[in-house]
Amino acid sequence: MSRPISTSVEMEQTSRRRFLKEIAVVAGAAPLAAGAMSASAATDTPSPSEPADPPNAATPSVARAEVGYESLSPDEADFVEAMVNVMCPADELTPNGVDCGLSIFIDRQLAGGYGKGEKLYMRGPWRQGKPQLGYQLALTPEQFFKAGIAAANAVCLLQHGKVFSALAETDADAFLHDLAGGKVTDPRLPLGSWFNELVYPLFTQACFADPIYGGNVGKVFWKMVGYPGLPATHAQDMAEFRGKPYPGATEPKAISDFS
Repeated sequence: MSRPISTSVEMEQTSRRRFLKEIAVVAGAAPLAAGAMSASAATDTPSPSEPADPPNAATPSVARAEVGYESLSPDEADFVEAMVNVMCPADELTPNGVDCGLSIFIDRQLAGGYGKGEKLYMRGPWRQGKPQLGYQLALTPEQFFKAGIAAANAVCLLQHGKVFSALAETDADAFLHDLAGGKVTDPRLPLGSWFNELVYPLFTQACFADPIYGGNVGKVFWKMVGYPGLPATHAQDMAEFRGKPYPGATEPKAISDFS
């Protein structure tokens, strides 16, 4: 989510860099559904479009191909694109979340084995689980994700008279904070659990997974945090480079670089 307005631009930049470095520690590269590096198109066939002008000259540029979504409907794609752009706004560190491929990564995970619940126990009886065990619903991650979007949009309509994707950035940011804090509720669905246990983990994985899965286009997040990519077996270099930039991080290597 976007940072609060700071009295110092430098403080804001440092805060964002620290945030992304922190989530890099816990983000997993979930190789569940390979997707092309892309965003924004919500149709089943490629449609060329002119690249949008960057918000400022310092914003890094990344090349991406336009492809369609495999799981998300157009309305659901609108929600996810708006969400990742609020959580990863364009600045001098990265392009916005859509241009970084974050919505495509999420879509591909929902369309693949993870989203279909291939490794989940999906047979009853269904009993009330303890909160610390995570959500206990007879829904696959894809179904839960989509149900959460519908519930969140319903709350937005009640509170603001418009769906989430139509909110102003400040209102959208506040809404996401309320979701994470458990302040947005729905009688049918645990929206706090939905955001914190499903949506946010997918967002962090989208940032730091190998670009072959759709997110982290151009290895932009790896470059930002100084991660060398696939050949990250550098235990022998820990003493020499602890606290220093690692030379290989300037040009990190992804799966596609070895294929």
